[in-house]
Amino acid sequence: MADRLSAREFLALVTADFTELPAPARESTPDGPLGWQGYDAARARAAERTGEDESVVCGTGQVEGTRAVLLAFEFGYLGGSLGVRTGDRLEAAYTYARAHRLPVVPLVATGGSRMQEGMLALTQLQRVARQSALTREAGLPQIAVLRDPTTGGGWATLGAGADIVLALPGAQIGFAGSRVRPPDADPRAYTAEAQVAAGAVDAVVRPEELRETLGRWLRLLTGSSTRAAPVPRTPGHSVAHDTAGLPTTDAAPEASGCDGTAARHDVPAAADDAGEAHDPGAPALGSTTPRPDIPADTSADEDAGEAHDPAPTPHLPRTGWEAVQRARSPRRPRADRYLDDYFTHRVTVSGDRCGGTDPGMLCGFGEHAGRTVAYAAQTGTATRPAGYRTAARLIRLADRLGIPVLTLVDTPGAANDAEAERQGAGAAIAEVFGAVASARTPVTTLLIGEGGSGGALALAAPGNTWATPNSYFSVIAPESAAAILKRPPEETEATADQLRIRPQDLMELGVVRADSRRS
Repeated sequence: MADRLSAREFLALVTADFTELPAPARESTPDGPLGWQGYDAARARAAERTGEDESVVCGTGQVEGTRAVLLAFEFGYLGGSLGVRTGDRLEAAYTYARAHRLPVVPLVATGGSRMQEGMLALTQLQRVARQSALTREAGLPQIAVLRDPTTGGGWATLGAGADIVLALPGAQIGFAGSRVRPPDADPRAYTAEAQVAAGAVDAVVRPEELRETLGRWLRLLTGSSTRAAPVPRTPGHSVAHDTAGLPTTDAAPEASGCDGTAARHDVPAAADDAGEAHDPGAPALGSTTPRPDIPADTSADEDAGEAHDPAPTPHLPRTGWEAVQRARSPRRPRADRYLDDYFTHRVTVSGDRCGGTDPGMLCGFGEHAGRTVAYAAQTGTATRPAGYRTAARLIRLADRLGIPVLTLVDTPGAANDAEAERQGAGAAIAEVFGAVASARTPVTTLLIGEGGSGGALALAAPGNTWATPNSYFSVIAPESAAAILKRPPEETEATADQLRIRPQDLMELGVVRADSRRS
């Protein structure tokens, strides 16, 4: 890639009303702090060539309706390198952002620290890191856009230190610049695409889509709310299609429903058809359906499900094993359908910032009923350590920005292969437990399928977890429990009953919520 737009040309890609902030004044000694011969002449040539008097242009601008502080690097000015005056301007810009409660958007194109200023240039990274940390503590989002190239300390602070990292296609990104890498280094490892695969960058965005994408991110990340995310409904699908040709059963004995009423369990008994006879758009157990005359999110109550009328109790599994079959059915809705149904639009958070990604954990931010909700959703696979670390990253960011979180639980359990252990499975799961436990922002959880032991429980909000009729939650898989107890395979179904893993069992045990009204 050869993105060589000037700083101001690049600013014009993302905003139409850029206003530059005044640059702090600083006296400079001849040829800089080191007396580097020819440094003044080099700066003069760079200024003449670019029209800038330093390597960064700082100011404010509206990006699709959201005002932000923009930090645009001028690569034509000494390779966009960071010197003392660069640090002055960045510090002043971050300070302005905090004073005016504005998000910060670094538009990075740099080769790193300026060697003509030696260690004084290198220590600017500490200044930048502190300003970024103070801005983070102030609850303001930072979204970096990586241009070509982004290397050295600029990548390690302004780039990788941001909350969300976007990159232009083919941009060279890496801590090591092209002239200081090992001679046998694979150049493909230092690209935007490789950094996405390694979990260090969230997305690659084409220049023509950058303003819209950046604007969407800014709107979502500045949309704080104190109210919990409403519980999603099961995405609707055709009952006639699901039940066509299936055997029917007589009405099962009544059992306690989620709202205290009696619930009939009219579900097919066949294993392959488990869970297919529920109502379209069925609510979570004990949740509520919206009243048409009251907007779902206008209640002053911070809890999920307010301003709703109780929904009809859905059909529930008669046995523990039936609950397992229904949760494992390939025909029930998965996380992507829930998310598509729940959000007007959404953006994706990708990567654990430790070298990994997990397609089995969907994370991001979306708009629901006019406000921002963060989400972390398992897709039914065994969750990898990278997935847990990404979810923990998402929850911590949402908590810092005051954005409510929705988690969808659906996994047979955490990945338990040797590679998962080498990748730190236990520590990764602990991160999620800790993120949920310490979150000040409200967290809402919906169990949509399998709830396999601690690998599922890590994402569940204590006291605000709900369950769909096609789900189960268990301390261990029934098959594994039977094997540990040295029972024959034919006793697996009885073991599932003993574990009390059905949704209605979970309500009786107090593991999932049974009523949406606050007690």
